[in-house]
Amino acid sequence: MTAPYPQEFRDDVVRVARNRGPGRKLAVIAKDFGISESCLTNWMRQADVEDGARPGKTREESTELRDLRRRNRLLEQENEVLRPAAAYLSQADLPGKGSTRS
Repeated sequence: MTAPYPQEFRDDVVRVARNRGPGRKLAVIAKDFGISESCLTNWMRQADVEDGARPGKTREESTELRDLRRRNRLLEQENEVLRPAAAYLSQADLPGKGSTRS
């Protein structure tokens, strides 16, 4: 799912909000850019995480975690398929396991 606003736009809005003059409220900046104040606050919080000024998961870490979870699900599904196959093959009459074939 893509974000409704491009990252460049978000970065620009956050930069303007961070460099706002004294007495200029976030609500006014948000309104000027056509977004809600809570949206701007969230973007600023995430920018602080990305910059290392606040603890939390960066976008890169979130993406990596999502990819690892997807890979883990795939591997678990593969194991579900292979487990019965291994059990079946271990019980098959294989050559060299005491069979009397010549």
